[in-house]
Amino acid sequence: MTDFGPYLEFVRIQTEMNKLFESLQELRDPDIGAEARAGVFVPNVDICETEEGLVVEAELPGVDPESLIVKVGDGNLSLEGVKLNLCHDEAPTFFRRDRGCGPFRRIIPLNVPVNTHRAEASLDHGLLRIHFPKVPNKRGEAVQIPVRAGKD
Repeated sequence: MTDFGPYLEFVRIQTEMNKLFESLQELRDPDIGAEARAGVFVPNVDICETEEGLVVEAELPGVDPESLIVKVGDGNLSLEGVKLNLCHDEAPTFFRRDRGCGPFRRIIPLNVPVNTHRAEASLDHGLLRIHFPKVPNKRGEAVQIPVRAGKD
């Protein structure tokens, strides 16, 4: 069995730094409400590219599918909603509180050309899964241009 100790720690630190920079980017967005700016809840997101398309998964426990707003535009995916506080007491005393709640907004850049009109989304047991079929990238493809000899 291989020991990946230092490497795994590096990957963990890199993941945390990525989350920090994404949060800072979202703070600069003037459309985010005051509650979301306070960093109450930011859903964890995984993005996976397959041969057929792009799959985005977001952890959204306690989010009602009816109140969830999923939009695509300008090459970005936007997730907006409210994560409910599952503690129903009016003034609970917390001994520890790691899970945030409240309004959230997460902007995710889509770096792959996708067909937004054929996207499918489902929210099952707190996991939002969105599948975007790929489209051919006509603009970004490398194309070789033949060079012919000029007239002397």
